[in-house]
Amino acid sequence: MHIVALKSPDSRDHRSVIHPETVAKITALKGADVSFESGIGDGINVSDQAFIDLGLKAISRDECLSNGDLIITPTSLTLDESSKIQSGSTILGMLNPFYAGAELKALNQSKINAVSMEFIPRITRAQKMDVLSSQANLAGYAAVLEASKYLSSALPMMMTAAGTLKPAKVFVIGVGVAGLQAIATAKRLGARVEAFDTRDVVEEQVKSLGAKFVKIDLGDTGQTDQGYAKELTPEQIAKQKDLQSQVCERSDIVITTAQIFGRPAPKIIDESTIKKMKPGSVILDMAVETGGNVEGSIVDEVVDINGIKVVGVSYLASRVSSHASFALSNNIINWLTDFYDEESTKINFNFEDEVIQSSVLAYDGKIMNERFA
Repeated sequence: MHIVALKSPDSRDHRSVIHPETVAKITALKGADVSFESGIGDGINVSDQAFIDLGLKAISRDECLSNGDLIITPTSLTLDESSKIQSGSTILGMLNPFYAGAELKALNQSKINAVSMEFIPRITRAQKMDVLSSQANLAGYAAVLEASKYLSSALPMMMTAAGTLKPAKVFVIGVGVAGLQAIATAKRLGARVEAFDTRDVVEEQVKSLGAKFVKIDLGDTGQTDQGYAKELTPEQIAKQKDLQSQVCERSDIVITTAQIFGRPAPKIIDESTIKKMKPGSVILDMAVETGGNVEGSIVDEVVDINGIKVVGVSYLASRVSSHASFALSNNIINWLTDFYDEESTKINFNFEDEVIQSSVLAYDGKIMNERFA
């Protein structure tokens, strides 16, 4: 099997789907010939020669597309690129099918198998493949650092010759993987941290990190069987906005992390809340790429609203690209090594397996996930 790894076509995304510390797992596969798109390691300071020394071969992007039996990619491909892939091949990676539906259909029509790592089920056995969690973890860390860049004061309390400097107040909205890491990072940097989530079950996790959990009674909320927060009703969103605005007013940094898998991000901070905040405060919208949690946020821009900086950053995990690449490549390789059959040198698409059922969106000319049929 010819396994090829593509670099991201987006200059803002510095991650690589292969990493020097993980590629040995692929090259060790019996019958596997591994190539990569030249320049794949530029964003993590790894040269082509470094990968060549590890047993891989550098080829062009077109060669990867036309010659690969298994194509590993950090993003979805364009329609033009999909047309270059040979029928019967498999594409594996973060395919973003909710925003690349036409591309998925094109792959399926050409009988190209599509495996989307975003659909890895949240079960114990598949934790080692969970790209959403690993990337969200790093994004939460990066979010705090990015937000602190735009704050005109320090985060920790400091005793100086001129007196005591008060610590910054950070409010994290949404306590999933990204939110928990944002809380932990802000605490490590010395800030006073408050956090809110629609799921009361995360209160103990927040407290265990030394932060204060903000309680807002929204009635029945709960979470999905995959551990995600359920979508709120318009009435619940209105109540959440009203009560959390009081916390925003006293905060120096607000970080929003609220996302709904497969849907646009909910708007949870409006302009009226922003205008009540202290001048110089910072809001970082981690959901800006999927519509944004904050009214007025724009991808990769810093918007000044009444003296408040609203920051939107794409590919946040890419700000720590080496670690993000290590995690991403490990997640993908763990999927590959679990389902690679060394006798046939092919992927074993066993649809009785829960991971295969969830992650394979297209197989042999058939859409396997009814959400995209």
